[in-house]
Amino acid sequence: MTTSDAGTAARDATPPAPAPTALITGAGSGIGRAVALALAGAGWSVVLAGRRADALAETARQAERNADGPESPAVLCVPADVTRPDQVDALFAAARDRFGRLDLLFNNAGTFGPPVPLEELAYDDWRAVVDTNLTGAFLCAQAAFRAMKDQDPRGGRIINNGSVSAHAPRPHSVAYTATKHAMTGLTKSLSLDGRPYGIACGQLDIGNAATEMTGRMRTGILQADGSTAVEPVMDAADVARTVLHMAQLPLGANVQFATVLATAMPYIGRG
Repeated sequence: MTTSDAGTAARDATPPAPAPTALITGAGSGIGRAVALALAGAGWSVVLAGRRADALAETARQAERNADGPESPAVLCVPADVTRPDQVDALFAAARDRFGRLDLLFNNAGTFGPPVPLEELAYDDWRAVVDTNLTGAFLCAQAAFRAMKDQDPRGGRIINNGSVSAHAPRPHSVAYTATKHAMTGLTKSLSLDGRPYGIACGQLDIGNAATEMTGRMRTGILQADGSTAVEPVMDAADVARTVLHMAQLPLGANVQFATVLATAMPYIGRG
């Protein structure tokens, strides 16, 4: 074997870089499932978190089909309630034990709450929305920070699922709207506090993706003027492609805030 041949063989024998790892909350349906499929299709290993084990298993089956091939990434399902600190700790420990590092957290788990007049919203319903949308996002971001600061190479990315409600509310959505405004503050603080450690954080504000949560938009939903109207929706896969773009950027670049929405939804202008 010539020196040149030996050098070529050595390069060919170099193992490929491990697939980047993403942890997705609310991965059992809707946008979380769509993002899991997009990441798996792009070669990422994915950790699927959510409260329903059967729904996570279905996402895993679809993700494995979506990434069919000899280099298919690994998929790990971890049932977890993001409002429970002990379960969040166990979730991130499982991700570390399986994959060794975490490159992306997609903070997606969320709930809308009952669409009732403000004065009729029960305290327990308010707390359920705040605990899931805000406290859950904080707990997961905190766990991701700890992992990303300690791993080698250090750093990673957090993408928070916001909403166009972070800019303008719908009627009867005080809890959801308040938490999505708070998500913007969380995103900014994470971006600032993550700078010394190579942790980038951005927020994707989503409007009218076709999911279980937006079913009312296709049958008629309350408008600001008191009328009820059907609203256009977009495919959740369109949201997933945006998340994938943000995720694939080098850590030296960040999409701080982005909005992706159904083109004709009543958001810009006066309806």
